[in-house]
Amino acid sequence: MARAGGDSVDLLIIGGGINGCGIARDAAGRGLSVMLAEMGDLASATSSASTKLFHGGLRYLEYFEFRLVREALVEREVLLRAMPHISWPMRFVLPYHRDMRFEAETPTSRLLSAVMPWMRGRRPAWLIRLGLFLYDHMGGRKILSATRTLDLRGAPEGAPLQERFARAFEYSDCWVEDSRLVVLNARDAAARGAQVRTRTRVVAAERAGDRWRVTLEGDDGREVVEARALVNAAGPWVREVIGGVLRLNATEGVRLVRGSHIVTRRLYDHDKCYFFQGTDGRIIFAIPYEGEFTLIGTTDAEHEDPDARPECTPEEAAYLCRFASEYFRRPVTEADIVWSYSGVRPLYDDGAKSATAATRDYVLSLDEAGGGAPLLNVFGGKITTYRRLAEAALARLGRYFPRAGGDWTAGVALPGGDFAVDGFPALVDSLREAHPFLAPDHARRLVRAYGTEAAEILRGATSAADLGRDFGATLTEAEVRWQMAREFAVTAADVVWRRTRLGLRMRAEEIAALDDWMRTAAQETGTGRVRA
Repeated sequence: MARAGGDSVDLLIIGGGINGCGIARDAAGRGLSVMLAEMGDLASATSSASTKLFHGGLRYLEYFEFRLVREALVEREVLLRAMPHISWPMRFVLPYHRDMRFEAETPTSRLLSAVMPWMRGRRPAWLIRLGLFLYDHMGGRKILSATRTLDLRGAPEGAPLQERFARAFEYSDCWVEDSRLVVLNARDAAARGAQVRTRTRVVAAERAGDRWRVTLEGDDGREVVEARALVNAAGPWVREVIGGVLRLNATEGVRLVRGSHIVTRRLYDHDKCYFFQGTDGRIIFAIPYEGEFTLIGTTDAEHEDPDARPECTPEEAAYLCRFASEYFRRPVTEADIVWSYSGVRPLYDDGAKSATAATRDYVLSLDEAGGGAPLLNVFGGKITTYRRLAEAALARLGRYFPRAGGDWTAGVALPGGDFAVDGFPALVDSLREAHPFLAPDHARRLVRAYGTEAAEILRGATSAADLGRDFGATLTEAEVRWQMAREFAVTAADVVWRRTRLGLRMRAEEIAALDDWMRTAAQETGTGRVRA
């Protein structure tokens, strides 16, 4: 197997989202030479616009997607152990109203209606309990707490809700910092020898016998790279890569579904998430977000053009406000919204009638062109199962790389995640003990983002002045230099909207000043990267 030397690699991956970076990390760890090309920043599309959850997908049980749900449930705890800084357990509160009716149909509702016509449009309590029982037991749960029933009357969980909700079910899933997950996979891939090229577009690729000749275009011009195999993990652009860049015919389709979210000032005081059921058959979450905010989402809307920037439309924002107001005691209005975001989910087109019913499972399509250089196209998938998708991708390509190592990623920590699942408080205390000038919230934020590597960012600092320029909202020069040197950050948007969410707290002029500083710092080195 050739080592990555810039002109010949084993595997070239198109796309720097979670699937592309997950595959790059897995492949590099097996001893393959890898190059990843991303036309923008890492996680700059779908993978930074999720609902930020590692979850099995409770509602997918209604569509009988048992394999997908079980795989995701198992993965929750595998991933928790590998990244306890950017992922942690969260309790979900599902308020129950016996008279609530639902307009939409699912396979489960159709079956219920046929057997028990009087239940048409309802999810009875016993059905919810059954779903939660399966959710508790399908994935071999060991870390996460089991489901329980809550009396909302007089409980903190009931205080923000309307009085008509007297009972709820509480179960476990997990939070994840989605774009940091992508960046840490890319970092680990690079540490294992992969070349990670951001702001680099694949403009052409053609088979030349048992190799691919791939033309890349970046800031420094064009470059031709040979690769034994090509992985198309371009997400919303997967079909455009097949038909436009590779000039091949696509047999599988992708369904682009826009998911929009709104962020409000904090709507309640406790740290649990709400799972709300709508009369249209959809569900939304209301989630504690970044300490001071509440995240509400998501919608499911068809999105035709991957090049059209996804935005939360006024109609979608109004829908989410109305939906949440059906549950919260104080109505949520558009005046409460401080930020919104939207992403396009590239779901595998399984012919479902609606975007809500379309499968969230992944499909890997291998094009071998009669024994020529292989192409693996990645359709769909969800963030919770990205690691399993990567393993499946390498299995599909396995016969082309007989000397590659076997599966290895389960249980191997991502950068900064080498501490116990319950070790976060102790790590924060240790960081503050070593650096007493850190405010508690600053220390917590650093450990949440960088885990054990937070100490390296602060190494040698005995005062706040030692961290260099203060850009606002606890963002310092030391942290920005780390991100530019280690995490492929180039612009202020990379820093404040993907590697952190400090854009929620920073003023526009502070972000502009950060952009100017980063541009100057990169120019001083002549390489676009700086020392940490």
